[in-house]
Amino acid sequence: MRVMNLDQLKQKTARLPLLPGVYIMKDEAGKVIYVGKAKKLKNRVSQYFLNAAAHSVKTLQMVGKVRDFDVIVCSSEFEALVLECSLIKQHKPQYNILLKDDKGYPYLRIDMKQAYPQITMVGKIAQDGAEYYGPYGSRSATNVILETVLKTLGLPTCSKVFPRDIGKYRVCLNYHMKQCAGWCQQNMTREEYLLRIERAKQLLSGHYKTVSAEIEQKMLQAAEEMRFEQAAALRDQLKAVELLKEKQLVATVKSGDVDVIGFAQTEVKACFAVLHFSKGVLVDKEYEITEPAEQIEDTVSALLKQYYLSRGFAPKTVLLPCKINDSTVFSQLLEQEHHLKVKFSTPQRGNNVKLVKLAQTNALEEAERVTDSSARDNKILQLLGRMLNVDGVDRIESFDISNISGTDTVASMVVFLAGKPRRSEYKLFQIRDLDHQDDYGAMRQAVRRRFERHQNGDNGFAQLPDILLIDGGTNHAMVAVDVLRELEIKLPVFGMVKDDRHRTRALVTPAGDEIRIDNNQSIFSLIGNIQEETHRFAINYHKKLRSRRLKYSELDGISGIGPKRKQELLKKFKSISAISTATLDDLQTVLPVDAAHKVYQYFEEKRKGRDQ
Repeated sequence: MRVMNLDQLKQKTARLPLLPGVYIMKDEAGKVIYVGKAKKLKNRVSQYFLNAAAHSVKTLQMVGKVRDFDVIVCSSEFEALVLECSLIKQHKPQYNILLKDDKGYPYLRIDMKQAYPQITMVGKIAQDGAEYYGPYGSRSATNVILETVLKTLGLPTCSKVFPRDIGKYRVCLNYHMKQCAGWCQQNMTREEYLLRIERAKQLLSGHYKTVSAEIEQKMLQAAEEMRFEQAAALRDQLKAVELLKEKQLVATVKSGDVDVIGFAQTEVKACFAVLHFSKGVLVDKEYEITEPAEQIEDTVSALLKQYYLSRGFAPKTVLLPCKINDSTVFSQLLEQEHHLKVKFSTPQRGNNVKLVKLAQTNALEEAERVTDSSARDNKILQLLGRMLNVDGVDRIESFDISNISGTDTVASMVVFLAGKPRRSEYKLFQIRDLDHQDDYGAMRQAVRRRFERHQNGDNGFAQLPDILLIDGGTNHAMVAVDVLRELEIKLPVFGMVKDDRHRTRALVTPAGDEIRIDNNQSIFSLIGNIQEETHRFAINYHKKLRSRRLKYSELDGISGIGPKRKQELLKKFKSISAISTATLDDLQTVLPVDAAHKVYQYFEEKRKGRDQ
């Protein structure tokens, strides 16, 4: 095999045709690591080697291992799909999404040509004249159904063969536990056995009411004829049938057999779930845990093909959580390969939408169940690091300013470590020497004090953050950058920009470039939580200072100045310092003449005292 570098791979893509086909990526050893199909081979394959910035981490890893590729031109997209599925099944490439479970659907089989028909589980339908029920979603679910039906109707679960073994053995423990009617006894008739087999067939077909009504009628007749022991046995059967019915989930599909697909993911794991409805009843759930998807539609499409092609069976209707581009072509493939006419549908309204939501909920629950919270947080931080082009994001510090018209200005610093708030390391800064509103000046002072204390060896400020978040836009972020530059500290700084609903909608670089976060729920939630926590911490401290200042103030010692007038003065002049230097005319714009004179006189005497 020829080993190519990136330039050579690009040159090879330039010679590809604009025709449908399959492309096969190979590594240095010639091993197939990815198989894909394309409507136009040249356009699709060239994207891998020409637009690296648009790729996810997984795709970049795959492309980094590619040393050659082959293509097979096909006459149609349908032919490409058939070939793609065949090659994936053959090579099981590392970077294709693969189902681990490759088993077929199980069925329950009853051969009525036998003298004493048995109910057995089989993997597929054979043309042998027997009756088949199903298919059911998994072997475990099928076993539960089989055992329940046999015990409900008192049919044998042992390996004895009838009529050969009748009368040869003593009844077993199942008979004494009333889980078998004891068909190995001489007094049991074939007619009764066949009657119960008929009831089993009706139960497997979902006809619980018919079976219940028949058993109840026979029970009442036996009671009238004073055959109380038989009536009691029929009563137990009736209870067992009702219990079997209750074990089935509530019917939500009007009729027929339907599969409902769900797909959901956390930051760490994804789940592909299939709910099986048989004759309107939800009978089973299957699911597969996979890695999170980059393109959900493509992932669902890939898993769907593997799932149904490997089983060789599908119901007439499959409900999907999202539209897939090649559903029509896939339907044609199923009809050609397995003689199945399957309709793939993405419901938009009505009861089927609820079914898809149920499948989605099941998929999400399974994905969350296998997702460790610390692993989830770590994955979010990795994703954030890739978004911001920052390696190893673990410690995040965030700053916010709070004041009311420039009074009692404070700054808060919160710390998030491994995605969680680290409240023991939160810091508060009371802004000094600012008697007017200046958010940029306040931010400059807070950031400088934090990092100067780090340089001075203060243990409370010893650890530097991996990224610094500043509440506000580009100008606020630039203030922090300027301070860090002056202190010769290099840190990535980003502003947190809010939307019109006061939610963080994006991060912004000091250069003014916005980085969207509202298209990723996990990152959106994390940054939103950080901004809310920073704002809350600043506001609470500001309220505390303001309350303390309003409650106790130098103005409290001036006759005629009560809480209301004190508040009006502070609202007007912002600080005690400004009030102390105000002119009499200025004071009279807020206070009555007498009160204004008293305030002016108080600070005038205080100034004279300092001058002496």
